Amino acid sequence: MISFSKLLLEREHFGDSLRYDPKSKNQLRGTTEGKGPVVVWNCTRACNLKCRHCYAEASQSKTCGELTTIEAKSFMDSLVVYKVPVLLFSGGEPLLRRDIFELIEYGKEIGIRMVISTNGTLIDKEKALRIKELGVSYVGISLDGIGKVNDTFRGVQGAYEKAFSGFKNCKEVNQKTGLRLTLSRTTYKELSVIFDFIESEKISRVCFYHLAYSGRGSQIKDEDLTPEEKRKALDYIIEKTIDFGERNIKTEILTVDNHCDGIYLYNYMENKNKQKAEEILKLLTINGGNRSGIALSSVDWEGNVYIDQFTRSISVGNIKQNTFGDIWNGKENTFLQELRTRKNYLKGRCKNCKWIDQCSGNLRARALSTGDFWGSDPACYLSDEEIGIGEVGVSC
Repeated sequence: MISFSKLLLEREHFGDSLRYDPKSKNQLRGTTEGKGPVVVWNCTRACNLKCRHCYAEASQSKTCGELTTIEAKSFMDSLVVYKVPVLLFSGGEPLLRRDIFELIEYGKEIGIRMVISTNGTLIDKEKALRIKELGVSYVGISLDGIGKVNDTFRGVQGAYEKAFSGFKNCKEVNQKTGLRLTLSRTTYKELSVIFDFIESEKISRVCFYHLAYSGRGSQIKDEDLTPEEKRKALDYIIEKTIDFGERNIKTEILTVDNHCDGIYLYNYMENKNKQKAEEILKLLTINGGNRSGIALSSVDWEGNVYIDQFTRSISVGNIKQNTFGDIWNGKENTFLQELRTRKNYLKGRCKNCKWIDQCSGNLRARALSTGDFWGSDPACYLSDEEIGIGEVGVSC
């Protein structure tokens, strides 16, 4: 994640302590010294929507082999032992898991910080209050446009109205809630409307995800933004972040899954405020870029462990067979060891990029979509000149 609010406005939020802690650089276990990684748990494959970009390829019903309640609690215990700072319940749609509130209540008992990633359509007043009472730190609700635009992208008519109701219900009980959306040709055209929505509804946090070519997302690569469109989108997000800061609007603004954004922001500010640009570069270097397999892990509904939620064809273990900590230490796992020294294995533009210490090869799941895990990320929108490898001109 690239926190535009932190880098541009110097506003502090919880996640900044994980992303920009000077002690975090080169830590193999997790985000800060003595901590494990943030864990995304796709606790069920079941979902009530049919999103066109779903990396989990969610289905209408749960998958056989889904972790039982007892197995799930044992898994959560192992995360506490390994000092995992955040457990993110995702899916599918996590609220479709029948024991979800029992598990959240258990998480509260054992003292793990919990967040929920949801489509929001199932959050009625009762569920919103229950989420609040159980101490969930944050609820991220996904929208990909307003009204019919969202419904078309998410495959179910009426999804927008139900998700909007979920926002309202969370707001009524003072549950911290934010917006998640994927940048695509569709949402690109909606950016101004989306920012109006963020402001009018007083959304506390917004995450703009770049398209991951994984699951069903790999089938809609042609809907990803062109390099020029990505630059225009970033310009707009930067301008709105500064505008919100000047008007004291407290919304936290982040982009996700493309570490080119940090370099683009640095270059943008270098032409306007060199001192601010140097401060941004220092923080980007502390963060180290993509940290899948280091500061981020994912576990699916069957207990398979991955380096992130998108790289789903390469499992590094299963928590039914070993504890999370034993798997994540990776002492005998060649793939994890290579990933944690990835500079030695990256190829193409990523290998020769001068921003390797700030980007770290970007999203490997997109490289994998080209057939080579160690190849270049095809969604890099920086030119060869900008990354220091040759000719002027934007390369995709």
